[in-house]
Parts: sequence; structure tokens; C-alpha cells
Amino acid sequence: MTGTLSTTVERLYHSMKDLPIVSPHGHCDPSWFAQNQPFANPAALLVTPDHYLFRMLYSQGIPMADLGIGAPGAQADPREVFRLFAAHWHLFLGTPTRIWMEYVLRETLQISTPLTAQTADVIYDQISERLQQAAFLPRALFERFNIETLATTDSALDDLAHHKSLRAGPWQGRVIPTFRPDGVLDPLDPNFAGNLAQLAKITDHSLDTFDSYLAALRMRRAQFIQSGATATDHAIDILHTEWLSDPGPLYLSVSKGTATQEEARRFYGHMLIEMAQMSIEDGLVMQLHAGSRRNTNRAVFDSFGRDMGADIPITTDWVGGLDALLNRVGNSSELRLILFTLDETTYARALAPMAGHWPCLRIGPPWWFHDSANGIARYFDQVVETAGYFNLAGFNDDTRAFLSIPARHDLWRRGVALHLSHQIERGAFGLTEAEDLAPLLAVDLARQAYRIEV
Repeated sequence: MTGTLSTTVERLYHSMKDLPIVSPHGHCDPSWFAQNQPFANPAALLVTPDHYLFRMLYSQGIPMADLGIGAPGAQADPREVFRLFAAHWHLFLGTPTRIWMEYVLRETLQISTPLTAQTADVIYDQISERLQQAAFLPRALFERFNIETLATTDSALDDLAHHKSLRAGPWQGRVIPTFRPDGVLDPLDPNFAGNLAQLAKITDHSLDTFDSYLAALRMRRAQFIQSGATATDHAIDILHTEWLSDPGPLYLSVSKGTATQEEARRFYGHMLIEMAQMSIEDGLVMQLHAGSRRNTNRAVFDSFGRDMGADIPITTDWVGGLDALLNRVGNSSELRLILFTLDETTYARALAPMAGHWPCLRIGPPWWFHDSANGIARYFDQVVETAGYFNLAGFNDDTRAFLSIPARHDLWRRGVALHLSHQIERGAFGLTEAEDLAPLLAVDLARQAYRIEV
């Protein structure tokens, strides 16, 4: 890196470094902020909720139960879990997880001792001591992190009690829900029938007709909006949308559990379009995460359940998969649809040209395996020339690991500074334009994409 480039990177980075954090999509637990109790212990805070951590350890033959992950009828000693993590800290060399965790230890927890097998107990005790201090309670950390807005991800069946408590209370931190209805939209969900029964109960709708089903979903969306929601979130492995002229008979089939897998797939494809139409009506931004084959390790799934690190990227056909949805509602500027991919080969080939045309589309930031320094660089290199900057959705951290939020945003902002500096160096635009783009990419595009008011 030349001296001039390095100076420009530093200048741009420092212009963003202390901007507020907007976290419009993630998986933190709202009870942390509603109850504001100390986090349980270092292992429960740093290791067990973070699939980036435990999937790497599992790949090296460390049993899930030894990490305190969903061990039925048994609880692993958190100190032993932390010792196990520290003893294998070298496994994370070269990964973004290492960068995030070093930031958390150094900046957030103020631990100066390097993490090793020999220092594990000392660091465990230091973290434990800090977690009992008022400055390390969830709300205090939220404020220290300078978080402007944090969105959680909540089932369509969630009672939103913690969010209601937060809105009614005196604390000014903005924690908002996100409507995640897959459990009542996708008939391939193993709990689909039970989920429909619960939806009927909490909305007082019979759900014996397709219209009643849609009315129940609209009611739940309205209740989420009343609790502050600005977005929905949907996940699908093989992307498919399809408009059914008469979905009633198929709805009755899926609700009774008599539909085939192909019929279930078609129904979910139709419901994604229904969700898009409802977003035009009520203004909720629609997020679509596609291309992750979930729970591919069946033994782990059977023993420990969902989301245990065995979700693997697969190829995604964005053009064909979204054809029915876009040709029904994609020309509406009232719809905001943010697309997230795990298939980087689609950035330049599909997503950038699509977002550069359809008024409803925005490209989400690098997701999951690609939320890294190199992943951020590849993202900008492949999407900007075709989609520009204003068809991007800024950044979101998409994490369950609350303490890693500042680290992830810091890595993104460093990536933005490096990208903009390279753009200046190659003559794409000057420093003035780069200084205008920096806060947009750090904060403002996320506010705009998710319709979050300051």
C-alpha cells in the first residue's frame, strides 16, 4: 500500500469510525435489553451463541456437547468450555472470527492479556468480574457501542412481550422486532401444522380458508409494526416464486398435511409474493436470504437441533427464482426487497444487473461466510460498477453475538475506506465524493433501505 493510499484510507476510516451503529438485521435476544440482567458467564456470552466459533471447533473433532451446545440433560462447565476454546484459539488464525474476538477482548472487555491455553482461567475471571459491573449490563453496552437502532428477528408467533416492555419503559434504546413468518408460510417446516394452530389461537382467526389465513398474517404484521418493526425476513434454500390464480385448494392441502413436497414448494413460492404485496400495503421492508442448505449434518440436527453450524451455501438462480414476484410487483417503488446471497458468483452476473434495473431491489451486504475483509472487497468489486452505491443496503451484522456488533461494523467501515481509496487511486472519483459516500455506506444507506427514521 502506497503512503498516499494509506493516508487516504486512514482519513476515510476515521470519518466513519465513531458514527452511530445501525443494526437493522440480527438475532440478539430482546430479553437482554428488556430485563437488563448481567450476562451469565463468558462461555455463554462469547462461545455457545456464535456458530462461527463452534463450527470451527467441531470441524477439528471437538464434540458439541463439550462446548455446552444443546447437551440434552447435561450442562457443560462454562469454565471448561472457555478453556477448550482458548486451547484451540490458533484454529481461527486468518478468519474474521479472530479479528472480531480480538476486538471484543481488547476494546469491549478491556482485556490486555493475550488469549492462550495458559491464560484462559485468568481471562475467564477477568471477564466474569466485568460482567457483574453496571457498565457491562446489556443497556450500558448498547449505549457504549453507540447503537442507534438494533433489530431482532422474531417468529410470527412471538408474543413480543419484551419489545412491548421496552417501548413502555423509560429506557431510550431503540430495539425493534423483525417479522419472520417462515414457520407459518413454508409447509416443509416440520412444525407447520402446529404453527398454524398457534397462529389461529393468537389471532382468533379460524384459518379454515385462505382468506382467513391471509387476514391472520396481516394482523400479525400490524402487531409487529405497532412494536416498532420496519422489516420482514424470509429464508429459502432453492429460490422459487410462483403466482397461483386460486391458492385456496392448495392452502387446504398444505394445512391438512396432505400436500406433496412439490406442492409445498409451490405454495411457499406463492406466499413470498403475497408477502411482497402486503409489504406494498403496510410499508414493511422485505428481506430474502436465499441459497443456504440448512442442517446438512443430520446426526447433529437430530441430536442438537437447528442452526448448529452445518448450513452450507448452494447455487442460486435469482433471475428465474424471482421472475414471478418481480413481474407481478417488482415495478412498484413502494416495495423494498433486500436480497442476500451466499452464492458470490451471482453478484456480477445477476444481482447487480437486477438491482440496477428493478425499482424495488436493493443488494444486501456480504452475508455469513462472506462477512469478512476479502468478502467485503469482492462484494464492492463485483456490484458497484453495475448497481452503483445507492442500490446497496449498507451494512448489517446479522449476529447472535451481541458483543461482536461493534467489531463487525468496524471491519465493514475499514473495508469501505479501503474500497473508496482504491476508487480514488484508479480515478473513478475524487476525495470529495469518497467523503460523501463513506457515511452513506457506514450508516445512511441502512437507514434508508430499512426505512428507519433517525
